[in-house]
Amino acid sequence: MILATAANFECLKHPVVIQLESLNFTPFHIISLAIFVLSIVHTLCVYKVHEWACKLEARQAERSGKPDERSLGVHLLFFLSEVEIVFAFWAIPLFISIGLIYSWTIGLEYINTRSYTEPLFIVVILAMSSTRPIVHVAERLIEWFARGLGGSLPAWWFVLLTIGPLLGSFITEAAAMALCALLLSHQFYAYNPSPKLAYATLALLFVNISVGGVLTDFASPAVLILAHCWSWSMSDMFLDFGWKAMVGIILSNLLYWFYFRNELMLLNTRKRAMGIFNTYSSNKQETPIPVWIVLVHIFIMAWIVYASRYPAIFIAAFLFFIGFHQATHKHQYPIRLARPLMTGLFLAGLVIHGGLQGWWVVSLLEGLSPLSVMGIAIALTGFNDNAGISYLSTLVPNWGEAFKYAIFTGVIAGGGLTVIANAPNPAGYAILNKHFEKGVKPLPLLLAALIPTLILYAIFYFFGPVF
Repeated sequence: MILATAANFECLKHPVVIQLESLNFTPFHIISLAIFVLSIVHTLCVYKVHEWACKLEARQAERSGKPDERSLGVHLLFFLSEVEIVFAFWAIPLFISIGLIYSWTIGLEYINTRSYTEPLFIVVILAMSSTRPIVHVAERLIEWFARGLGGSLPAWWFVLLTIGPLLGSFITEAAAMALCALLLSHQFYAYNPSPKLAYATLALLFVNISVGGVLTDFASPAVLILAHCWSWSMSDMFLDFGWKAMVGIILSNLLYWFYFRNELMLLNTRKRAMGIFNTYSSNKQETPIPVWIVLVHIFIMAWIVYASRYPAIFIAAFLFFIGFHQATHKHQYPIRLARPLMTGLFLAGLVIHGGLQGWWVVSLLEGLSPLSVMGIAIALTGFNDNAGISYLSTLVPNWGEAFKYAIFTGVIAGGGLTVIANAPNPAGYAILNKHFEKGVKPLPLLLAALIPTLILYAIFYFFGPVF
């Protein structure tokens, strides 16, 4: 019934919209690719735009003597320095191009016929996962593991980067990213690690989250797309991919822990000193959360995860949750929607651009060996969301099992190379960006993520099918 409905919906599309989505090359596709490349360049340069905005603001404040006033140009630069708005911003010239070349109706129909289920789900799950009861439960679970390893800062660091991403297979990658980033901000980044360790930790978080959601067949956007299209079951996911992802996460974390062990112990000493200070300097205690409130949060969140493919259902559940949140506000943090909405906007913009990139992605992948496909998939994922690459790969006809394995392992292994490589990454960026002096820069993040990415590449290759 659902497939029939989808097929009927496809028939309602304008023929030009179907032509735009097809793999057949048209001159317009060159324009769409140029706009997409410009959006990627913009994404990689947002930190520079932010620096220009700060310098211009300081210069204008010095001239006017009014530091609180910003000119329109400064406001615009700060707006353009937000990574979450980049793809949506460049969707504007894309829409104008479609309107001028075809018609405004075609432009509206193209944007309207994109699937925004994932962006909507990201908004809802990020807003819910940052609520006090959910954060409290996750912190207690991770704390239990951390205390089992001694309860030190290195123990928290290791558990957060190991158990946290693996939880993504059950609470979704988006929720795991939000929770791990929030807890890392409180338990690790608050103690001012060196830039080198800060970037290494962020890279491990991004890479581990990308592969940590493959123990099940529902938690990752890339998994949802390929498992459905290629009929992979829950047992297929764990036996073919899940245990290898676990091995890769543990090996990467151990390697980075060994390299940074001295600094991690120094940060642990700083944490204990600050803990003693806080004991004597603050008497504020939060009221305990009733168990029934925690259980209601978990139930609603579980239902939203279960209904993640049905926007009307999970949005209705979220609206119900907002009412419950208001009724129990004494035990809640305020719902923070700004960053979840920005993250959803980021992914929605990527969905709009991705629908026009299939002609060159599929042409690039066809005719390659499985090993080459895995490497190309990792590289492409760094410059496009892995869910988009996963979707485009399903358009390649008559792929064997080795090719399917290669493309999937490639897109999940490369999901930590950049902020745009995996849909949940912008959420982690938004939460942790404040801990980096000039914001997260793309090159240090890429370099820090290369080692765990190569470790996963090797594990998936040597323990995979014979290519």
